[in-house]
Amino acid sequence: VPERPTLGNTDYAFEMAVSNIRYGEGVTKEVGMDLQNLGARRVCLMTDKNLSQLPPVNAVLNSLAKYSINFQMYDNVRVEPTDQSFMDAINFAKKGEFDAYVAVGGGSVIDTCKAANLYASSPTSDFLDYVNAPIGKGKPVTVPLKPLIAVPTTSGTGSETTGVAIFDFKELKVKTGIASRAIKPTLGIIDPLHTLSMPERIVANSGFDVLCHALESYTALPYNMRSPCPSNPINRPAYQGSNPISDVWALHALRIVAKYLKRAIRNPEDREARASMHLASAFAGIGFGNAGVHLCHGMSYPISGLVKTYKPKDYNVDHSLVPHGLSVVLTSPAVFAFTAQIHPERHLEAAEILGADIRTARIKDAGFILADTLRKFLFDLNVDDGLAAIGYSKADIPALVKGTLPQERVTKLSPRPQTEEDLSALFEASMKLY
Repeated sequence: VPERPTLGNTDYAFEMAVSNIRYGEGVTKEVGMDLQNLGARRVCLMTDKNLSQLPPVNAVLNSLAKYSINFQMYDNVRVEPTDQSFMDAINFAKKGEFDAYVAVGGGSVIDTCKAANLYASSPTSDFLDYVNAPIGKGKPVTVPLKPLIAVPTTSGTGSETTGVAIFDFKELKVKTGIASRAIKPTLGIIDPLHTLSMPERIVANSGFDVLCHALESYTALPYNMRSPCPSNPINRPAYQGSNPISDVWALHALRIVAKYLKRAIRNPEDREARASMHLASAFAGIGFGNAGVHLCHGMSYPISGLVKTYKPKDYNVDHSLVPHGLSVVLTSPAVFAFTAQIHPERHLEAAEILGADIRTARIKDAGFILADTLRKFLFDLNVDDGLAAIGYSKADIPALVKGTLPQERVTKLSPRPQTEEDLSALFEASMKLY
């Protein structure tokens, strides 16, 4: 594309894609009007079994009723979705012939709704056509999708802002996903009232996702060092590497996490803290949705996918699961100690935002300082003591490494390249945190 030769065929541009965002207490009541404005005739409302009984879904139902919106509800979304649970939702969407979608829930619900919208809009496509390579074919999305309004009820994934949908691929016991600007919601409705019904551990684990989104996107490989340079802009990936616009959002999100996450976890009545974390989730989403994440997320997918018997507190589920934010944050001390050789000043800046005193710090110690700051942060919040505490042992490391290798979409955005031996060492270092 560029007339001038780029160094080793690296990219020379980045682009910014983000959903429209509307924020405000009680703003969910506008959903019915939005659908009316879109001229929607048949709406698919997606949520999960727990949420279908809670105030956020009630608020949406009231708005749909008030504006006489014709809808069908699908409340069978699985927390931490799988390829099978995606397919179930896709089949529902295909049968319904909907002309608009509303997703009410955390990342699992919003991601499932994105997939349903995509495959219902492209009914002849094979499921693996749009799944990220090397597991799927990673084809670009060229079909027009229906409008999707996302109403997040957790403060974590930022899924209301991004074109990414993550799921467990059961056959390979690994998480992967679909990544395309085309599947991002049309509108994210960020209503802080919805965070008031979140239990303590869900606030914590979703907050850790925000923390890692911000840290990883800020420390990711810069966009102009990522290769290959796309021959056509439609092939430029959603995750492009750190860039000047994403940096602003990532740092701002990190400052909010440092100020409000502990308060939001410890006091469910602290409306300021919970509202701030709800917004921080979207801020970090705008950052990582364009810059990408790297090793904490790449390594988290097998940690979630290979779960044995772990059932987290405060999650009303009938299957073992490691909540996404927990699976991401448990490797963060080891990961940032490893990546800090590259751009140590960014790692040190992050440590300072999270409360470290860096006045006498040496730049070469940036990784250890950030790792120690993260350990202290997690210890204060009663986080499980490493991978061993959620059921893993050294014997599981080869399987965890094997599950990380297909995650090239994110692992290649690590500022420091890693070998299989490096990954083994990172998993081993994450077995115990304190």
